[in-house]
Formats: sequence, C-alpha cells, structure tokens
Amino acid sequence: MALGERGSSSSSSSNARQEQSHNHVITIVFLALFIDLLGFALILPLFPSILDYYSQTEDGFYLSLQRGVDWFAVMAGIPPERKYNSVLFGGLIGSIFSLLQFFSSPLTGAVSDHWGRRPVILVTVMGLIASYSLWAASRTFGVFLLSRIIGGISKGNVSLCTAIIADLHSPKARSKGMAMIGVAFSLGFTLGPMMGAYLAMQTEKGEVFYLRSALSALAFAVADFIFIFLLLPETLPKEKRVPSVTSGFQAAVDLLSPLALFQFSAVTRGKDSPSEQNLQNLKILGLAYFLYLFLFSGLEYTLSFLTHQRFHFSSMQQGKMFFFIGITMAVIQGGYARRIKPGNEIRAVKRAIVLLIPAFLLIGWAANVTVLSAGLLLYSFAAAIVIPCLSAVVSGYGTAGQKGRVMGILRSLGALARALGPILAAAVYWLAGAEICFTVCGAFFLVPLALLRSIKQQTKEE
Repeated sequence: MALGERGSSSSSSSNARQEQSHNHVITIVFLALFIDLLGFALILPLFPSILDYYSQTEDGFYLSLQRGVDWFAVMAGIPPERKYNSVLFGGLIGSIFSLLQFFSSPLTGAVSDHWGRRPVILVTVMGLIASYSLWAASRTFGVFLLSRIIGGISKGNVSLCTAIIADLHSPKARSKGMAMIGVAFSLGFTLGPMMGAYLAMQTEKGEVFYLRSALSALAFAVADFIFIFLLLPETLPKEKRVPSVTSGFQAAVDLLSPLALFQFSAVTRGKDSPSEQNLQNLKILGLAYFLYLFLFSGLEYTLSFLTHQRFHFSSMQQGKMFFFIGITMAVIQGGYARRIKPGNEIRAVKRAIVLLIPAFLLIGWAANVTVLSAGLLLYSFAAAIVIPCLSAVVSGYGTAGQKGRVMGILRSLGALARALGPILAAAVYWLAGAEICFTVCGAFFLVPLALLRSIKQQTKEE
C-alpha cells in the first residue's frame, strides 16, 4: 500500500514538473514571438504611404515598374488607373516575401530536426536584424525590396516556434501553446501597426517618414535575439533528433515541391511513417489550410489599400484599424480559443470559416466606416480561431523526430498560399475592383469548409 502511494506521489510530482516545464517553454515562445511580431507589424499601416512615397520621389526602379503596368493595361484594353497600381505592387511585394518564406520554412524545420530548435531560431533572428537594418538605411525602392527579400528568407523563425510547441509531450500543452502563439500574433498585430503609425507621425523635418519605424523594428529584433539566447531552452533532445543534416535533407524535393508538400511526402520516409488514415487526414488538413490562407491572405493584403483609397485612411487610421482587429482577436483567443478542448478544434474552425463569408462581403461593399467595422468584427473573430486550431490539430501528428518537418510543411503550405494569394487578389482588385474581388474570394471559403467535413478520427501514434 505504501509502495503504491509512493509510486502515485512520484508520478504526480513528475507530471507537475513536466507541466511546469511546458508552461515555461510556452511563456518564452509567446514572449519571443510577440517581440518578433511587434517589429514585423510596424510596417503594415505604412505600406500604401511607402509606395506613394517612391512614386512621388520618382524612384527610377519604381517608375520603370509603373510604366510596365501601364503598358500592360493599354495592351489588355484596361483603362489605366494609377491609384490601383500601388495595390498591384503591394501584392507583388507580399507575394515575394511569402514565396521566400515558403522555401525557408521547411528547410529550417529540417535543419532544426538535426541541430535542435534553439541554434536555428537564433540564426533566423540574425537574418531579421540584417533585414531591418537595410530597411532603415533604404532610400530607394530597390534597397527597400532587398530588405523585404532578406526578411522573407529569415521568417522561418515562426515555423520554428510552432515546432517548439509541437515538441511538447502533452496534447493539452500543445493546444494551449498553439493558442498562445495565436495570442502573440493578435497582440503583435494590435500594437505593432499603432506604434508604426505613431512613429511615422513623429518624423522631423528632413527625415524619411518610415525611419523611426524601421529603427524600432531593428531594436525589437536585437532584443528578441538576446531574449532567446538567454532564456529559450532546447526542446528537442539529442536522442530524438534525426541522425544527420543529410538525412534531414533526404526529402529536399518533398520539402520544396508544392505537389509533395500537399502529399506530406517528407513524413512518409522510414519506419515511422504515419498510418494511412492519419496521412489522409494530414493531406486534407494541409489542403484546407492552404486554401483558407490563399483566400484570406489575398483579401487581408488588399484591405489596407481599400481603406486608403475608398475612405482615405491615413497611416494612423490604418493603425487604429489594425488595433481594432488585433484587440478583437486577442480577446477571442485569450477567452474563447484557449478554452477549446482537444478534439473540438475542427468544429470551431468550421464555424469560424462560415463567418468569413459575410465578413468579406461587408468589407468589400462597405459604403461607410460603420459597415466596414461590422465586417472587420466578423473577420477578426474568424481570424482568431482558424490558424491556431488547425495548427494544434496538425501538431498532434507524427513522431517526436518528425514534428519539425510536419510543422515546417504546414508553415510552407501557408507561405505558398501567402505567396500566391496577395498577387492574385491584387490582380483581381486591379482588374475588377474591390467589390468583385471580395465577393468572389468570400464565396470560395466554402471549399475549405467542405474539405474539413471529411476529416476522420486520428489513430494513435507514438
């Protein structure tokens, strides 16, 4: 009897220590990601103004792109509408950034499966420091574009944060960790844009209006590097790592080929391949995740241009709009999303996607700020739920040594969606206007909704 009590006490103590360790990791990842996203989001309300700035300063590279678009419009029989060109260029920049993230995410995930999460995430943050340094120094569109390219290559740190959470043993801890990642996104995208807009307003005479925002982004990246270096523990033990970097790159084609990504081919190698049912679920989840982000990111990227052109929003008004979206998302994620029980995530995602259809119809056809705000409220609720819940579901698949690849593939599918979504949505916006763009894309949310209805119960894997 005494032996049984001691065994029970020992088990309880071990569980308590493990839970404390998990909570520590979740807290560190949350704070590191929050700092990172604060810096990343500073630029969001400034994008339309930055592109207007390069147009007004008659930057040679920017004007050559402008002439190319005007030529295409004439050849296609489209009345040239210069104000819409900035939407197209914004979509192009967003797509380039995410296309590079598409390549970097699975590679950083695979490298971290051998070297560990901690050293690889530190390298990616060093890349972000270089990116923000270039942005602060940029006075031409070419240098600004280069800074975005380096930033896109270095953005694998977000996929590494999800891999770190996926390393945790407890499904409850993983679900909580993914929800807290969602909260970090919400807070970063709440405070970052407001700070970026405020700093732009403090510009002194003779100073480029985005300089202070760029320097602040650089300071956040440096602080993030120091924070991670000092406090983030390694979550992937050596005995659970893949044996070599070469083995991590055996499926290089699988990691970079869109077709192989949709098949989750990189996790089917070796004896630890998921069961047929689980692999089928991963494919469906990956496709639904891709289609959702493809549509969502396109409309998300054109949103600031819509408000800039239709309602003449200043950078500060753009910042307030992002603040409204972010604070709504933070409330939903901190209150509702983190209380979604394991096993109920798919149901919550389906409800959220249903809300996006009227949300984008309201935004696209809004004739005043009140209607726009109603659409943004529904938009924010849905955005707070879908990605954290789908990430939590996918993080439950694969063995410990595969989770970096599983989450890297998921992030790559998201990056591929974000690479294609902005430029295609911007092209539809440029060709047909905001109303048609938001209506057509909103209706297509029915497709990922239908896919999620076919998900079967996951089988247990060790």
